[in-house]
Amino acid sequence: MKLSHTFLFVHDQDAALKFYRDVIGLEVRTDESVEDYRWLTVGPADQPDVEIGLSRIGPPIPPTDYETLNALLAKGSLQGLIFEIDDVDAKFEQVSAAGAEVMQEPVDQFYGVRDCAFRDPSGNMIRFSTPRKV
Repeated sequence: MKLSHTFLFVHDQDAALKFYRDVIGLEVRTDESVEDYRWLTVGPADQPDVEIGLSRIGPPIPPTDYETLNALLAKGSLQGLIFEIDDVDAKFEQVSAAGAEVMQEPVDQFYGVRDCAFRDPSGNMIRFSTPRKV
């Protein structure tokens, strides 16, 4: 068994695509539309079998939950992603220079990584971490 897909809710798929492709550096895996539904996925170049879906809040989510999920997303209360990279400090400089909202500057964590955090255009937390050498 292996993970193939994971999904993030986003308010604006075009803004999310620009962030994840142009700022973070992920590759577009799929970008297809059927009527008003858009299947948009991205992923890391080194993991071609992993797709991150950038999904608008809509079907198959029940309509009664749309408002609640939109409010949680706007507050940044939903889960995000963590990427392991080689150089957290360089990535921090690159992503912050692109104007991304900084949540945490690079810091050494007690659990063995140096990491930093940003919010994507929809409020999702995106973290980058580098294992510290012992």
